Amino acid sequence: MTTTPSLPLSLEFFPPKTPEGVTKLAAARQALYALQPQFCSVTYGAGGSTQDGTLATVQAILDEGWQGASHFTCIGATRESVRERLAQFKAMGMRRIVALRGDLPSGYGAFGEFRYASDLVAFIRAETGDHFHIEVAAYPEMHPQARSPQADLQAYAAKVQAGADSAITQFFFNADAYWRFVDDAQALGARIPVVPGIMPITNSSGIIRFADGSGAEIPRWIRLRLQSYGDDSASIKAFGLDVVTDLCERLRAGGVPALHFYTMNSSAAVLQICERLGL
Repeated sequence: MTTTPSLPLSLEFFPPKTPEGVTKLAAARQALYALQPQFCSVTYGAGGSTQDGTLATVQAILDEGWQGASHFTCIGATRESVRERLAQFKAMGMRRIVALRGDLPSGYGAFGEFRYASDLVAFIRAETGDHFHIEVAAYPEMHPQARSPQADLQAYAAKVQAGADSAITQFFFNADAYWRFVDDAQALGARIPVVPGIMPITNSSGIIRFADGSGAEIPRWIRLRLQSYGDDSASIKAFGLDVVTDLCERLRAGGVPALHFYTMNSSAAVLQICERLGL
């Protein structure tokens, strides 16, 4: 492995559902390892619905010589089930966890023994000490289910107080929202590194759907420009590359600790952005 890039990077994947998807993701990972990622995280479906695929993907990353991190949701979980899963993570050689509350799957009547992500963070710390580096989620434009920005900040601060080491944000396109969140969090005493989550724009319908579902805002000028391109995928990708590279440049100039890329299991857009950034 060569030297670490000047700005640390991490990558996020989702567990593939088909043999073709497994092959595609393996090829994307190999291409993206050229970026020397600090770690690669793998998402975990509602109620842990993709947990077998998640752990298989994390294991593949570990076997390839890189640090793999599982997303870990606590909705519907018991202390004993979490304890067993932590033991499994340790046995795999995992040293990093992305600890999340998770969405309540349809049909679930109750939260289980963990109501908030801060409860999960505190439990992991109590059970495993400093074995795991614990990442948590941050929402510069507010979690879509939060009662208010203040309530959202308090929930974030609770995760930090429970023992989180660093945070990864929901994707955003407004750098000012990120810096405001960092300032407000630090004012509450939550001083862990907050790493911006970066979503490449490769098609307009996908990014608009993700944003509408997650509470992330697409600025009106970006949304209108994307809509104006219609089905012209080359123009959408070129515009998206400009927008996201400019965002990363502004964040880097402001002194962010790292960048975390939502790869969508593809390598091309992330590699193009990092090439433009000199990474």
